[in-house]
Amino acid sequence: MFVKPEEQLKIIMKGAHQIVDQEELLAKLEKSYDSQKPLTIKLGLDPSAPDIHLGHAVVLRKIKQMQDLGHHVVIIIGDFTGRIGDPTGKAKGRVALSDEQVKANAKTYCEQIFKVLDAEKTIVRFNSEWLSKLTFEEVIKLAATTSVARILERDDFQNRYKNQVPIGIHEFFYPLMQAYDSVEIKADIELGGTDQTFNVLMGRTLQKHWDLEKQVAIFMPLLEGLDGVEKMSKSLGNYIGVNEPAQVMFKKVMEVPDQLIIKYFDLATDEHPDEIENIRNSIEQGVNPKEVKIKLAKIITSLYCGEDETKRAMAYFETAFSKKEIPDDIPELLIELGAETVQDIIPQLIERKLVKSKSEFLRLIKQNGVQLNKEKLSEHELDRVLMNGEVLQIGKKRFIRFIK
Repeated sequence: MFVKPEEQLKIIMKGAHQIVDQEELLAKLEKSYDSQKPLTIKLGLDPSAPDIHLGHAVVLRKIKQMQDLGHHVVIIIGDFTGRIGDPTGKAKGRVALSDEQVKANAKTYCEQIFKVLDAEKTIVRFNSEWLSKLTFEEVIKLAATTSVARILERDDFQNRYKNQVPIGIHEFFYPLMQAYDSVEIKADIELGGTDQTFNVLMGRTLQKHWDLEKQVAIFMPLLEGLDGVEKMSKSLGNYIGVNEPAQVMFKKVMEVPDQLIIKYFDLATDEHPDEIENIRNSIEQGVNPKEVKIKLAKIITSLYCGEDETKRAMAYFETAFSKKEIPDDIPELLIELGAETVQDIIPQLIERKLVKSKSEFLRLIKQNGVQLNKEKLSEHELDRVLMNGEVLQIGKKRFIRFIK
């Protein structure tokens, strides 16, 4: 049923930033292998941010790898803890979510995480199942398991305390409640990003207090975005969303900086560590990074969009960006041909989100960033009447064909 423990360890360690601790992990894997009993893998999700990109999916991909090794995955939606809001990295407390917001976000989150995880092999639970049932006496006992000094070890609390930024007593309960989730499901392994170190390690503390075997903590690194500097973020625009069309995803992966190719293989794919080592060696031996990125783009796009869509995306990329030709598979815009001009269809271009505004479109024309039938469009041609089948190209990757 299971892969040998040493091989499992190699796969689990791929790309991991820190494991607490590795000897315990190997012991758990050996016990699981000998008994043919799967380990329980825990991931707690904050329901406040439902839009997932490849940066968020780093932890999910690692869990998928363990799921493929035969272990049980339990996703805990923090609907109860969401009423407090994790203050991690915040200068002030996060606004608590309403029940309606939590439910809506959780639904969207689940739809996206199952683009990575096997839904039939994943258990999804809400921590209100047990946290809402704790009596006040039990909450006091939970609070007694740790000290204020320990809680203040968290950098964000420490900084707010030093800077005299108010900290609500209820905020101290967030790491305790998240840790109690590990007690409730008897987690063997919990995963998190490096920004969740305190919360995940608190789970080990509480399990020890309850005389349970301590969970192994696995921390995955943050993934830099397409700028190669800042962590992947939707607000910074350097992200690759898991719900993006295959054409967009493929093109974005091709924009990954060369120095991050191996990191993306490690964190954004399920490729075996030995295969990634071969890729690393090929780059060091002088293989063109573009060839390696095409392989990376095919793998990542296939994971989220399927092989058929990936083949079409690759063909589109080759035509539009490598051969500098107009792709066949582009959006179409129905207009009154022979009567409407370039100027007339600007509102429709904005509606289709091909440009943000009329001023942006005019600016791109001045910068020679707009082509009509592969010829640069000048600002003196705004009154040019459009004909059937003509193609407008805005920038490098935005096309529209006019039809009647």
